[in-house]
Amino acid sequence: MNLHEYQAKELLRAIGVPIPPGDIATTPDEAEAIATRLGTAVMVKAQVHAGGRGKAGGVKYCPTPAVAREKAQAILGMDIKGLTVEKVLVTTAADIASEAYVGIIVDRARKAPVFMVSAAGGIDIEEVAATTPEKIMYEAVDTRYGLLPFQAMQMGFFLYKDVKLARQAAAIMTQLYDAFMEAGCSLAEINPLVVTPTNELIAVDGKMVIDDNELDRKPSIAALRDESSEAPSEVDARNANLTFIKLDGNVGCCVNGAGLAMATMDLVKYYGGEPANFLDIGGSSNPEKVVNALRIITADPNVKAILFNIFGGITRTDDVANGIVTATKQSPLKVPIVIRLTGTNEEIAVKILQENGFSASSDMDEAVQRAVALAKGGAA
Repeated sequence: MNLHEYQAKELLRAIGVPIPPGDIATTPDEAEAIATRLGTAVMVKAQVHAGGRGKAGGVKYCPTPAVAREKAQAILGMDIKGLTVEKVLVTTAADIASEAYVGIIVDRARKAPVFMVSAAGGIDIEEVAATTPEKIMYEAVDTRYGLLPFQAMQMGFFLYKDVKLARQAAAIMTQLYDAFMEAGCSLAEINPLVVTPTNELIAVDGKMVIDDNELDRKPSIAALRDESSEAPSEVDARNANLTFIKLDGNVGCCVNGAGLAMATMDLVKYYGGEPANFLDIGGSSNPEKVVNALRIITADPNVKAILFNIFGGITRTDDVANGIVTATKQSPLKVPIVIRLTGTNEEIAVKILQENGFSASSDMDEAVQRAVALAKGGAA
């Protein structure tokens, strides 16, 4: 679950991280009033779960309240990567001497939270890692003991030669780690961590991604979810208890089991196609899952062909077949469908499909190749 910048900042401020003052506005008038109250130049920042807000025109410097109103009016309602901006953060504009990056991710290989810090802040850390990896320091944290003072100071000195700044950075990293653990994050970052002309450190941007497995244990964090800023298909899938991630391709994939779903997407790529989604219907035999899955896939206008790849174990193939039949009767398909079924009750499933005008294959490669060809406009 992604948090908005303002939500992440509230959590970081509560734990002691120095954050510039600001507030949320949903109208231009509110933005102007907040800027007037702050009494200084402000930044108006779109609050959506998407990167590249600045490049999209969603972050603007405003020297006066009147300009804040003007920029808020332009940003509110803006579309950024398919998401509509419904609120903006109006926050004090920082006077910046230098920028750094501080972040924590869960490293599954090390089975530990790992800090990534770099003096090259304010830009995509992925770009820094790819082009100048020597500018990044990595530090794994043993969760039995937490971030140790010497680790924090090592990272502080990696960022700053000035002892005062290194100590401030060490304190902020300790607070960031505490917030990361307390909120149940899979990622937390400050980018940029700014040095002001008075030699003070402030966090002018914050990002947190919460591990969904933590939400049942942390209802106060779960309450921060903003479904209006999420892709509608992902909200729909979550409410239907489906594991779904929207991608940019045109082959809609419906698979049972995460491993098979990943292998299916790899095979789609191997044969020259692009998967439109990750969608796992595994874990039970429920035709309603298939109905919901097809509804979500077909709602994506980019999908040009649908691929079912089912290896029946716990998930019975006849239940999947019944789900396909039910779904297509309720909403006839406008794009071709390719079905690969094998496993539990396979013969029954094939019969159900044939009786309703569908064909099914047991060959995974054949099915994927056909789906990719259909998505490209080829013959069935």
